[in-house]
Amino acid sequence: MRFEDIQMSWLFCFLFFVIIFLIWAFRQKKAIIRRFVDERLLLVIADSFSIRKEISKDVLLVLVFLFSIIALMRPQWGFRWEEVKMRGRDIIIAIDTSKSMLANDIKPSRLERTKLAVSDFVKELKGDRVGLISFSGTAFLSCPLTVDYGGFLLSLKELNPFSMPLGGTSISEAIRVAMHSFDESGEQEKILVIISDGEDHSSQSLEVAKEASKKNIKIFCIGVGTEEGDLIQIQDETGRKEFVKDKEGNIVKSRLNEDLLEKIALTSGGAYVRTSGTEFGLQLLFDQYFSKFEEKEFKGKMKKVYYERFQIPLALGLILLLIETIIGTQKSL
Repeated sequence: MRFEDIQMSWLFCFLFFVIIFLIWAFRQKKAIIRRFVDERLLLVIADSFSIRKEISKDVLLVLVFLFSIIALMRPQWGFRWEEVKMRGRDIIIAIDTSKSMLANDIKPSRLERTKLAVSDFVKELKGDRVGLISFSGTAFLSCPLTVDYGGFLLSLKELNPFSMPLGGTSISEAIRVAMHSFDESGEQEKILVIISDGEDHSSQSLEVAKEASKKNIKIFCIGVGTEEGDLIQIQDETGRKEFVKDKEGNIVKSRLNEDLLEKIALTSGGAYVRTSGTEFGLQLLFDQYFSKFEEKEFKGKMKKVYYERFQIPLALGLILLLIETIIGTQKSL
């Protein structure tokens, strides 16, 4: 058994005061009778008055209050499974997990700032399905489209540059994986958000973005980083930090490449925003673009629907109240 409105249990404190009041009232009644009734009449009154019935009436009143409180707490037991259909949009978020995202020109780092912003954004969603792609030299669907935001956030937490088998950055691979991850049925527009510093070692991103637009996929890009850029530091197995170097042994400095991200967004009919100190860009895109997209209906999670049983304590309370009004205080002949 469970209670839907467990917060109503505070009324048990009120019941305690009701019991105290009834005890006090009973004692006061006896004291008043002794004070104003002559001793000779007291025996006659006591002989016709039933203390047992008076106590029974008080007990019944306490039980009426008790069952009323239980009814207000809405007891439930027994349940059925019910599929909850939901309406929302399909949003896949592709996050660049290449080593360049470790640069900390955006504090605490580009990747960590991204994870924090995506986490905050997803916690505010209501009914929209969201999926996660991690990409560097290749791309993987880390979390398929779902309304299980808790599962999505667990996948998001695990993202790091060292879990990817291939280095570099290939935005085109992220777009390809997204194209296969969206539901092919329906004509509704789909949303792909690419979060990256724009460094791309593939030359096919624009061509793949055109293919995506033909499938009603709008690509929105968020640039993470600064034009000045920063050096990339990684931690080795001993905990010592070292700078990332290229094949020639030169220290690599990563800069934000806005031009490519803008072209990808423009090609697919989406939009580009750049992360700033106060605004990451996800909420801005949602308010100005995503919220205007047509919602579609899709299957949600199976939900337990419990059967309401408040009628039982409520009926018992009403029956006891009726009995209390019928019972008198006179002794039976």
